[in-house]
Amino acid sequence: MRIIDVHAHIYPPKIEHKATQAIGDFYDRPKMLHNGSPEELLESGRNAGVTDFLVFSTATTPHQVESINGFIIRQCREHPEFVGAGTLHIDFADYEKEIDRMFAAGLKGVKFHPDFQKFRIDDEKLFPMYEKLQSKDMFVITHSGDPRYDFSHPERVARVAKNFPKMRVIAAHFGGWMSWDIARGCMRDLPNVYYDTSSTYGFGGLEPMKLGFKTFDNTHIFFGCDFPMWDHAFELKTLEMLGLDEQTMENVLFNNFARFYGLE
Repeated sequence: MRIIDVHAHIYPPKIEHKATQAIGDFYDRPKMLHNGSPEELLESGRNAGVTDFLVFSTATTPHQVESINGFIIRQCREHPEFVGAGTLHIDFADYEKEIDRMFAAGLKGVKFHPDFQKFRIDDEKLFPMYEKLQSKDMFVITHSGDPRYDFSHPERVARVAKNFPKMRVIAAHFGGWMSWDIARGCMRDLPNVYYDTSSTYGFGGLEPMKLGFKTFDNTHIFFGCDFPMWDHAFELKTLEMLGLDEQTMENVLFNNFARFYGLE
């Protein structure tokens, strides 16, 4: 059976250690399991039976956008196991040309991490970017939820989805990292919102995962690891603890995202 991890951060060799450490510091996890290299991602996944990966990185400044997208494009060309999402920044001026470049290179979505990037996901300055992404049928995958900040509040993510109903939005971490109750309240009836399972059990235990499966359309839920923070074998075991039926498990591990992304 094919398994796809839809939440994998990767970095070039020159910055992989620094970038991974920054994530660990941000989430108070000083001992990260991996360094964020494509090679470690493949090793971690293969050891657990994961066959495919959605890979991305996030531009924290406008000048990083083109180089990061170039890196993701190259990695997807070098590794048939990878499909990619690009990145944008609120202050990146030539976004139309860059979206066209991403689309032509096979990147079908864009990753945002508002808490790292320091802008609100529903800032109207981003709306022209969303319009362009929507016109290309490109999705957005965004970090969602963090009680320490307001940038990625689940209600802001929900506002984006409501304003752009034809743009598919993956609200990572079951819709609201550490804000799962809010996410279940404001996202449950939005047909263009999807969810991944990453960094839910590790920070919240089984309860937000159980409630997520009870609340959201199960065909809109994807397996995500949040590499390099977690290990694939560990994350797969958390799904098994939920006692999902075989068909739901197969859908979450591969079929749901395969339909979403158009994988063969």
